[in-house]
Parts: sequence; C-alpha cells; structure tokens
Amino acid sequence: MYSTCLFCNRPLGSNEVIEAFPVGRRLAFDGAKGRLWVVCQRCEKWNLSPFDMRWEALEDCERLFRETRKRVSTDNIGLARLDEGLELVRIGEPLRPEFAAWRYGDQFGRRRRKAIVAGAGIGSVVGIAVAVGAGTGVLVGSSWWIAHAVTRGIEAIQNQRTLARIPLQNGETLTVRGADLQWLRLLPGSDQDDLRLVFWRPTGEMEISGTDALNATHLLMPKVNRRGAGKGQVQNAVRLIEDCADPVKYLHQAARDAERQTDDLAKWSPRHVRLKACSLQKLPTETRLAIEMATNEENERAALAGELELLEIAWEEAERIAAIADKLAIPEEIDEKLAEMQEDSDRSTEQPLRGERNPQT
Repeated sequence: MYSTCLFCNRPLGSNEVIEAFPVGRRLAFDGAKGRLWVVCQRCEKWNLSPFDMRWEALEDCERLFRETRKRVSTDNIGLARLDEGLELVRIGEPLRPEFAAWRYGDQFGRRRRKAIVAGAGIGSVVGIAVAVGAGTGVLVGSSWWIAHAVTRGIEAIQNQRTLARIPLQNGETLTVRGADLQWLRLLPGSDQDDLRLVFWRPTGEMEISGTDALNATHLLMPKVNRRGAGKGQVQNAVRLIEDCADPVKYLHQAARDAERQTDDLAKWSPRHVRLKACSLQKLPTETRLAIEMATNEENERAALAGELELLEIAWEEAERIAAIADKLAIPEEIDEKLAEMQEDSDRSTEQPLRGERNPQT
C-alpha cells in the first residue's frame, strides 16, 4: 500500500477510521463502480487505490458517510467531514442531508451552565452592595433601591458592549451592541427566497437582507441564546427543523410566523411595544434554538459547497484515468462476465414480480 502521492511524492497522511485502508485524510469513493481514491492535500490529485484493497474500505466509507450528519451533496458528489478529521467524498447519487441533535446538546448545555454561574455572580454583587449600604447606615427600606441601581448599572454596561461587527457585501461594517438585541427581528424579504434582519434604533429603523441577513443572524443568534437550553428544548428545536426537512425552509417559516405575530399585535399595541414583543429575544426558546441551528447548518453547507465545484472538476479527470487503469488491471474475460451479470440483473428488474399484476392489464 502506498503512503505518498503518486504525483507530488508528498505524504498522504493517515487515518484511524477506515481500518482496512488507513491511508489519507481525504478519501473519495464510488461504490457503484468500486473505486477508491486518496486525495492529496498538497496537490489535490486523486490517487487511485490498488484494486484488491478497495472493497472492505468502500463498505466502511459508505457506512460512515451515511452515519455522519455533517455533509453536503450535489447531483454527482457528496462531501462529509467526520469528527475524527477524515473527509469523505462520495461519488454517485446524493443522500439527503440530515440534522443531528447531538451536535448542539453539549453546546447549549454549556451556555446554560455558564449563564447560571453568571447569574449567581450578579446576585452576589447585588447582595454585597446591599450589605455595604446597610453597614454604612443606609435605611433597610432603601435596600431595594440599591439593588435596583446596581442591576441597572450592570444592564447599562451590557447594552453598550459590542456583540459583533458584521461585514456587509457593500464593503461597510455593521456594529451591533447589546441594546440592539431587544429590537432585532427576522422577517421575510420582498422575494420569496429572501430574508430580512430588521434593527430599530433611536435614529430610525434599518434592515439588511439576503446573504447579509443570513450571516448576521448566524453571528448574533449565539448572543440571543446566551442562556443556553436543556436537552428537551434542544430536541424540540431539532424537531421543528426536521418537520420542514430543510434548514432554509425553516428560517423562512420562522420569519413568516414572526411577521404574522407583528401584524396581529399591530391591531392593539403601540409600535415600540409591538417591535420589542416580536424581537428574536422574545420568541419561544425552541424557536430561537432552531433558528441558530438552521443558520449554522446553512453556513456550513455553503462553506462545504464551495469545495464541491473544484471536486467536480477533479473527479471528472480522475474518473477518466481510473477507467483506463481498471481496464488494464482486469482480464478481458472478467469484464465480459461482469457485463453478462449486469444484463441478467437488468432483465430481472424489468420483469414484474411473481403474483404482481401487470399495470397495463
């Protein structure tokens, strides 16, 4: 078994995931044609594996590709990244990308624990301030005022904090502070496939749309969901996305729901109350979690998809070389036998099953 690239002679690396084929950090495979390549990370050439070492490795690659939740597919090619760092490139009919609840459980749980610790810390500060006030002769009845003042001071500091600086497509940068979150709304755009992220500030309302809105939502939702969530809430959020079968579809549904809620409140509440009540912060916990998951999923798929175009080109060239190599390695009588078996298989699938009524009769 080779361990260096056939084209640039650089090491191909190793993996501990595919026991039958521990070479390479990116493997490309075509189960239908029985081909397995190691993609060189330096020159990006596709190295065809030896014919007699592919079959068990192909089964492992297919199984792992189906099990992973972090993957993206086009008509001809799919790309998946495993937690161990191995990348799998699947050639052939793509599988529908699925969503994984386990990926987010620890993340939101960690935020929840952090929020609990932070809340306890703020409570301790307030308690110390009250104690100091009482010790310096302040009336006990004023303790509430002291606690309120300390809390408002902490809130003012949080409102002035810069949460994110979002680069926009026009070259400008949008600075978002803590105070902006209470007015932040995700709404449908003018186009059916578009989204808008709307801000309200004392200087007036502003909005961004399209890719800018998606990127901004991706960066800001961890701040909106800074208190985290429990496992049950995470599972419910995953179910919301699975019901839509696609993260982007869910984002549009959530935006339409928020718009309807705004319209309903417009009938009886003042504008500032309406805007705050329909902000991302005021949405149900499961909805907020699902929006963050969906934006994460879509951004990662876009990043993975950026590599697919180059992989498509490399695959076409590697496929041409592989077809020639396999014909040189396989005796002619084996090719004839495989063709005969394929014809028998095609004929058997065309015939109706025994006992099955012919639809034309």
